[in-house]
Amino acid sequence: MPPQASGRGTLKQAEFDSRGSRIRWTEVPGSEPARVYLHGLGSMSAVYHAHIAARPELAGRRSLFVDLPGHGISDRPRHYGYTLEEHADAVAIALDEAQVARSELIAHSMGGAVAIVLAHRRPDLVSRLVLAEANLDAFPPPTAGSSGIAAYEEDEFVESAYARVLAAVGPLWAATMRLADPRALHRTAAALRRGSDPVMRTILEGLAVDRVYLQGEHSGELPGRERLEATGVRVVTVPGAGHNVMFDNPDAFVAAVAGWH
Repeated sequence: MPPQASGRGTLKQAEFDSRGSRIRWTEVPGSEPARVYLHGLGSMSAVYHAHIAARPELAGRRSLFVDLPGHGISDRPRHYGYTLEEHADAVAIALDEAQVARSELIAHSMGGAVAIVLAHRRPDLVSRLVLAEANLDAFPPPTAGSSGIAAYEEDEFVESAYARVLAAVGPLWAATMRLADPRALHRTAAALRRGSDPVMRTILEGLAVDRVYLQGEHSGELPGRERLEATGVRVVTVPGAGHNVMFDNPDAFVAAVAGWH
């Protein structure tokens, strides 16, 4: 069955697999090119980005807040693999259904990895990338959230560790993580640790579109920064910010999305 969308309001959906599972997004109408916001692991797009898109500097642009499969308001099929490629393909289906082309992708953390893979697989859909602390490499350090989740076997995580992780990550992340399907969360974390093929950093270095990478000051120096900049990626260290740049320094985040960096 081909992908289908329904709904005339701001909440929309499209089928992303052969069993009728739906990816959903909320949409604000406006001018093109559209801005498409992608969230991180265990998060939701509107929660992390709606306050950014509503800023006067960015208002008036068509904006889509997409929840990746297994997250937020999107479906969470058990049979699905939740690889970075599958997430990217699901987003592509949503954008095709929404008749979006050459969009600006604004993506955080794991969503940044998905955005990079999408730009590689469907270059017609992407004209610009704004990446906030996106995952670029396979097998990140043990301190990474994906590493902590992927350290468990899938069934162990679903049956017992999920509750412990929710208690450990703090109230902000837990508020959206509790809405993610535990099995989908684990498979996504494991896929993020494996990375894409070619790996996200290599893809990013080779893309021809405008690319901005935001690194929070409190997160330390971005590994491989000089090489990224040599390939045309604008790396911006955001003062006073950690991993959640859009909350820690929204002014700098808005400036990057607006193209002032």
